[in-house]
Amino acid sequence: MSRKKQSSGSFFILLVLLGLAAAGAWWWLSRQQDLEFVRYEEFGIDMPVNYSVHGIDISKFQKDINWMAVKQMQVDNIRISFAFMKATEGITRQDATFKRNWVKARQAGIIRGAYHFFYATRDPLKQAINFRNVVELESGDLPPVLDIEVHNNQSPAVIRSTAKIWLEEMEKVYGVKPIIYTNVNFYEKYLGSEFDKYPLWVAHYYQKDRPRINRKWVFWQHSDIGRVNGIRARVDFNVFKGDSAALVKLCLP
Repeated sequence: MSRKKQSSGSFFILLVLLGLAAAGAWWWLSRQQDLEFVRYEEFGIDMPVNYSVHGIDISKFQKDINWMAVKQMQVDNIRISFAFMKATEGITRQDATFKRNWVKARQAGIIRGAYHFFYATRDPLKQAINFRNVVELESGDLPPVLDIEVHNNQSPAVIRSTAKIWLEEMEKVYGVKPIIYTNVNFYEKYLGSEFDKYPLWVAHYYQKDRPRINRKWVFWQHSDIGRVNGIRARVDFNVFKGDSAALVKLCLP
């Protein structure tokens, strides 16, 4: 066999070995990225344990909450670090439990956030005023949240234009870019790439995988049937895509 043929054969073998090594590395990395869910009877649900920062979101439906009990609950390394709470809805509605929850959560040492349930059929500026009159954000609080999940037979163009007005007004008032809460289908159908600059809190329940959305997300609401000490009703569970330092960095300075 000539040296040329030997060199070609060796080069081919080297390419094969490199290909196998790359495939092995890709497989190993993909395995590392797989989500692991562990059942915790204390929380009543399977928890995505790959994430280190967990939280809840609540409204008047959870009624009176013992926030110290929420804060003190810990199973293995899982505890409640943050809580979003409903503040307002539409032009005039205000959540009956918001003021108490807002104060008590901070006293318990839980990072808090407030959200507004939005209607594209209502004046977005008046909705922004409703939220502003109720919510006084302080240093260490999460940015305001636009909960946008109903279309009320409005077109995507109308939904996008009215949502932008609320978001831009909130950024003027609080000096931070608001968070958008919605589900995967609503985001893709009614919002889309025009809103990719806003942090996303996405709802996608009951699946052993990350939210099936192409854009980046910050919070993931993965269940609505969890249990927490201090809350008698079922509660939504969320994870933050980052560590505790990153969560603090997202909050108002």
